[in-house]
Amino acid sequence: MSERALDKQGRWRCKNVNFRMSSEEAELLDTAVKLSGLTKQEYLVNRVLNREIIVKSTPKIYKALKTEMDNILSELRRMESCSEANPDFLAIIEFVARTVEGMK
Repeated sequence: MSERALDKQGRWRCKNVNFRMSSEEAELLDTAVKLSGLTKQEYLVNRVLNREIIVKSTPKIYKALKTEMDNILSELRRMESCSEANPDFLAIIEFVARTVEGMK
């Protein structure tokens, strides 16, 4: 069992919250967490409580954005002849675009 931890306001984090996700939802969550630069716990707490996610531009974030942009480009090339895009793919594009826009 992990040790007790304090949050930024000095409160003990002693409650566990669990839920199930599909593998596609988990992949989207992992991508969003990776691009945010936060831990998964920090990201989820901020999102659930409608707090703003502030992405600090670090080399790690730039590398994650570059990797995701490369993935997007290869997927767009693959889909060039298709008429419909995967909704999960569109969600990733939207998240990357918002992240890049916020870094300007």
